[in-house]
Formats: sequence, C-alpha cells, structure tokens
Amino acid sequence: MLDIRPFSSLGHANHGWLDARHHFSFAGYTDRHRMHWGRLRVWNDDKIEGGTGFGAHPHKDMEIITYVRTGAISHEDSLGNKGRTEAGDVQVMSAGSGIVHAEFNKETEDTTLFQIWIIPNEPGGTPSWGTRPFPKDARSGRFVTLASGFSEDDALPIRAKGRVLGATLKAGETLTFETSRENFSYLVPATGSLEIEGRTVATRDGAALTDVETIVMTALEDAEIVLVESGPLD
Repeated sequence: MLDIRPFSSLGHANHGWLDARHHFSFAGYTDRHRMHWGRLRVWNDDKIEGGTGFGAHPHKDMEIITYVRTGAISHEDSLGNKGRTEAGDVQVMSAGSGIVHAEFNKETEDTTLFQIWIIPNEPGGTPSWGTRPFPKDARSGRFVTLASGFSEDDALPIRAKGRVLGATLKAGETLTFETSRENFSYLVPATGSLEIEGRTVATRDGAALTDVETIVMTALEDAEIVLVESGPLD
C-alpha cells in the first residue's frame, strides 16, 4: 500500500519565528487519519528564523530525532549536554523518564529541519542525547542508517523498534529498499522528487508504505531522501 501525502495537505502553523508543517497530528493540528504510522508519531517540517528557537521545555517517553536540512541547530538540556548540529547531520534525544531541553537557531540565516518522533519500546529509562555528522557523499546511491533501535555501529542509538535512514540520488538513478510486510515505512524527499509505483512523490511530500517487501524509487531529479522504518505500534 502506498499513500502519498502532498506537502499542500500537511498541517500548517506559522508562528512568525517558526513556520511548521505537520505530517501527523500535532499541537493544534488534528487529523484522525494521520495520528501515527507504525511507531512513527511525529514528522514536523520546520523553518526556524535566525536568532530564535524553542525555549526550555520538557519531554518524556519519546525518541526525538532531528535531521538538519539547512543551517544549524544548537542544543542544551538539563543533563548538561550542549552541542551544535549542522546541515545533513543528525541529533537524537531519548527523553526517557524526563528531560528539559532548548533548541535554538543561533545562525543569522533560517534553519530548516525535520523533527521526527518515534514511540519507544517501553516508557521510562535514563534520558540521553547525542549528535553525529553524516556526510552526504557517503549516502550517494544508497541508504545509510542515521539512527537505529538495532545494533548498527555507525548509527545513533534509539530505544525503539525502528530506524531512520538517509540517501541521495542523482536524476535517473534507482534505489531499492528491502523491508517486510509487517513494517511501516515513511519517506520524504527533502529535495528533489521520486517515482514510486508509477506515482510522483514531490519535494517534501510524505509517502507512507506498508504491506510491501521492497520499495523501488527512481529519482526524477537530484534528490535527498529521509526514510523512517518502524514496526507496528503494539
């Protein structure tokens, strides 16, 4: 099954400093048909104005992955962690039993990012944070795992039955992703567009897939792809 969710159909909230699109129900946007996809609960497409950001606020019982598309984001939390994550790189926060954090765009230009929340295997646990660079040239023509709830040495760890992957494709290139019929996959072209099952997935559209064993995608133009694969929500 393939369900394409056009960018124009996403939830939208413009707060001035933050212009956000919601692939799933979030804050003031509710769509009972878009509550989650497997264990994937949130996929926000955010543009954060330079010199602004999210002040200190709490989270618990969620795996929060930030994929920076342009610019950079600076993180601080109640554990004493501080760090800056640049375009193409990823940070992961396991909220666990509870953590307070702030995310600021300290740059002069806008920062754009995907904020992805995955429901953990179980509640609680010690909260944690980490960031890692993922050079785009290492993802050329193939998927690289960025964050994973499985034993994958080069990926940032998460405590959920799922993974986040990234790839880049040149126009005309085809890439096949192997999965299982029980899994739920959701992908977004951060840039460019794809053809999947004879249908077009445009820039920043969402493509929700399940009950498939392979996902074959062909780049209609140079594309940067982010994909989340997760198990069902128990």
